[in-house]
Amino acid sequence: GDLDKVVNLLLSLSGRLARVETALDSLGPHAPAEDKVALREKQRLLAAQLEDAKELKEHVGRREEAVGAMVARYLPAEHLQDYQHFVKMKSALIAEQRELEEKIKLGQEQLRCLRESL
Repeated sequence: GDLDKVVNLLLSLSGRLARVETALDSLGPHAPAEDKVALREKQRLLAAQLEDAKELKEHVGRREEAVGAMVARYLPAEHLQDYQHFVKMKSALIAEQRELEEKIKLGQEQLRCLRESL
């Protein structure tokens, strides 16, 4: 459960940071200074939150290793491999699900814009 939350947090923060950086890059030279300052502050805060989330992931990783060592004492080798595979794939599947959700959102937004332009 913690792994799900941390992976989702990392994906969310990195996505938000990327959007802020894109917004900063797209600001023209005549953009109001307060817009630039606000976006730079938001970028700084998101970057700090992302670093905190990475530390959380490391903590969850250490806890996962401890749990894995404990589980290894009680499970036969075949079941232990299944458990390790499950934990490894869970993170990958969460990331893939998030990516697909973002693609769906983008597609829906593009579709809405196309409908409005017609």
